[in-house]
Amino acid sequence: MLAVHLVSFFFSKLQEDPTKKVDRFLYAMRLHDDQLKDISARFQAEMKKGLSAESNVTATVKMLPTHVRSTPVGSEKGQFLALDLGGSKFKVLQVKVREGMGIRRGGVEMEEKTYPIPGELLAGRGAELFDHVSESLKDFLHEKNISLEKKHPLAFTFSFPCEQSTLDQGKLLNWSKNYQVRGFQGKDVVQALREAIDRTGVLAMVNDTVATMMTCGFDDNYCEVGLIIGTGTNACYMEELRHVDLVEGDEGRMCVNTEWGGFGDDGALNEYLTEFDKDVDAASNNPGKQIFEKMVSGMYLGELVRLVVLKMAKQGLLFDGFVSHALRTKGKITTADVAAMEEYKNGLKNTKDILTGLDLNPSPDDCIAVQHVTTIVSFRSSNLVSAGLAAILTRIKQNRNLRALRITVGVDGTVYKTHPQYPKRLHKVVRRLLPECHVRFVLSDSGSSKGAALVTAVAQRLASRRRKVDETLSPFRLSHEQLQLVKARMRTGLEAGLKTKGPSAIKMLPSFVYHTPDGTEHGKYLGLDLGGTNFRALLVKFKKGLQHNTRLYHKLYTIPQEIMQGTGEDLFDHIVECISDFLDYMGLKNARLPAGFTFSFPCEQTAIDTGTLVSWTKGFKATDCEGHDVVSLLREAIKRRNEFDLDIVAVINDTVGTMMSCAYEDPQCEVGLIAGTGSNVCYMEEVRNIEKTEQKKGQIEREEMCINTEWGGLGDDGSLNDIITPYDVEVDQNSFNNGKQRFEKLTSGMYLGEVVRQVLLDLTRGGLLFRGHVTEPLKTRGIFETKYLSQIESDRLALLQVRSILQGLGLDSTCDDSIIVKEVCGAVSRRAAQLCGAGMAAVVDKIRENRGLDHLNITVGVDGALYKLHPHFSGVLQETASVLAPQCNVTFLPSDEGSGKGAALITAGARLKEKM
Repeated sequence: MLAVHLVSFFFSKLQEDPTKKVDRFLYAMRLHDDQLKDISARFQAEMKKGLSAESNVTATVKMLPTHVRSTPVGSEKGQFLALDLGGSKFKVLQVKVREGMGIRRGGVEMEEKTYPIPGELLAGRGAELFDHVSESLKDFLHEKNISLEKKHPLAFTFSFPCEQSTLDQGKLLNWSKNYQVRGFQGKDVVQALREAIDRTGVLAMVNDTVATMMTCGFDDNYCEVGLIIGTGTNACYMEELRHVDLVEGDEGRMCVNTEWGGFGDDGALNEYLTEFDKDVDAASNNPGKQIFEKMVSGMYLGELVRLVVLKMAKQGLLFDGFVSHALRTKGKITTADVAAMEEYKNGLKNTKDILTGLDLNPSPDDCIAVQHVTTIVSFRSSNLVSAGLAAILTRIKQNRNLRALRITVGVDGTVYKTHPQYPKRLHKVVRRLLPECHVRFVLSDSGSSKGAALVTAVAQRLASRRRKVDETLSPFRLSHEQLQLVKARMRTGLEAGLKTKGPSAIKMLPSFVYHTPDGTEHGKYLGLDLGGTNFRALLVKFKKGLQHNTRLYHKLYTIPQEIMQGTGEDLFDHIVECISDFLDYMGLKNARLPAGFTFSFPCEQTAIDTGTLVSWTKGFKATDCEGHDVVSLLREAIKRRNEFDLDIVAVINDTVGTMMSCAYEDPQCEVGLIAGTGSNVCYMEEVRNIEKTEQKKGQIEREEMCINTEWGGLGDDGSLNDIITPYDVEVDQNSFNNGKQRFEKLTSGMYLGEVVRQVLLDLTRGGLLFRGHVTEPLKTRGIFETKYLSQIESDRLALLQVRSILQGLGLDSTCDDSIIVKEVCGAVSRRAAQLCGAGMAAVVDKIRENRGLDHLNITVGVDGALYKLHPHFSGVLQETASVLAPQCNVTFLPSDEGSGKGAALITAGARLKEKM
């Protein structure tokens, strides 16, 4: 008896609070944050699956590439026609986009007309549907006095899942929203539209979600997500292209249409499905498909509410158990009814009117309960959308390696626009799930048609920019024929430089090094290396016959710029100060060691231990050095300091030192290459070809001598003018040695960064980069160091890191800017590597012909940061040399210890020859 009273008391309490019985009845629809985070994590996993080529076929979230590669930047312009097909009606529009009026400046004008689609066409043949679209378009053109003869750019919003291989092509995957047009699945809808329309060119086909993002992006450059919550539901966002397996390329971003309505089709949401969701699905046109959409979208919310209310009535929890025929009828409660019942002030009155219209006689408590049902159903919808959106925003944040994300979501759809509570609920839950993200929601005020036109406008802008960038960079892209000419001119320059008469831009300086190492070198030697902004002192210990048992100790010293460009006396005093410190460090101050001096500037030598500086390069301008013997200058500085003495046995170029250092490891090494701050080559030449040493032939009795080519001077006579660009001219005119070292200025690390800066400056002035804003850093000579080329061109570097490098230089770049900057760096560095390869082909072919060989196997010893650190330079150089000198098998061997060890080896060889 007591139990009966308790049950009676319990139900009386429920009667007192009608919302509680609804909460109990629909507890499964009330999702808490942990559940939403779980759903979000599952959706992230589906996104990743959809982006992968391996798993896309089985993914329920298709993640369709749209080939939309940029959101608007405000400089778009043009006049377009737009078609918007996605429901029971479609629209034709004329859209005018005014240049420079985007990003909150209201630069889009539209005229539109809506055309109904007869019901029979929704289930008819595809050709009939598109013929109707075509006739409606022609009617619009006639009404607006737009020429039918002229070809007009057309944007097409098609709000159904399509697989796109280009922006103007799309194969229909499946119909939705009550469309069941026959014989069309798997066919290209753009082609069908083209066949129906005679003279209109379709430039872009986009999904309504993408168009929404673009519409809002025209007024807010943070908008990179589009969201539709209406009859259907979907989302799109800008994904990093490197993650989109179904599209070639990995630079930049592309808008991906998630088609998230299919989430859960594989059972991923089964534990969150209620019996009402299952009933809605079973009664739909596509059972088992679009599960997420059926839990969320306006096409189904009203039906979910009806099924809940029907079951509660059957169980006696509403209307005293009375069930009307209307309540049993599918579709009698619409999503518009749901929105009306949740109105803030009139919600209960609207609820009563709607229920009365269903032939029911609701009590006040019935009205409160039914209103609460609509709240729970629509709240679950906004919660699920929030979970999906949180997954997308989390992925964007992780892609860009950001702690916090500022982003705007463009939104459209009748549910979002007409439901009084939906937007607030959605915003609140998203921000609660992602507190570290600043998310702004912008309502699309012009629908997806404007966005489709903007996609077309953006595509035209990108195509125009692509053409202009290609035109700018085309002079850097050398053809095979051009490289053959460079090889031939290098060969001519090498031959001319060996003669005593006639001018030559390539100096071809004898080094008086007649042999590469043979393994007999032993003892302690000092190596001194002046090659650029650093000076290096080394102590090298050789063990006889043991090439791989060399001991080497060294220290590196900086040469300040004021010393590089001061007096010669100050420069050599600084070098001697560094040597003194090193000898102290090694405890060798009192030992008179034999030393080799690597001096990486053009010198004329008459013996191994003398070298007259011809001219400074690499930014050095120290006075009273050119025309003087650098060994004498060093000896005089040592005397001035009067702390130690050295036996300076040899002075060599760094290229020669590199060759000798590598030849110690590989006897086939007979060429040295420097590809770093400077650019140069040396090689073993037949003495009979060196006219400059002809008078000594009888004394020497040797067959070969290493020649320091100083090939950086190629082009000083105008021989490279046909490949020199205006940017190279600008760099040359601003250099310390205007008109000199033209080949070096095309190939060496000291100049490549400055060439890139000149190109970037020109592109910016043309409005193709950095929004046309020429900043002070961009105008600063030398700010773009060559090391940035190596960093930016790294295959492992994401565009976000490229942007970070540019921002560190004061260059605020977009994703698109970063792509162009990387392309400029690639064009400049590739040309440099190709030119070095062409020069190398000339050198090795000359050696082969000197020796009368059909085929030559030879090793090139290499040093320099450009060769060693740039990710592609070495590969391009080797490939070019191989193509241009096919009869030579050239191996490139990087020098581990640089030219200082080579100087020590030459010193050791010279000392051993003296003792023999």
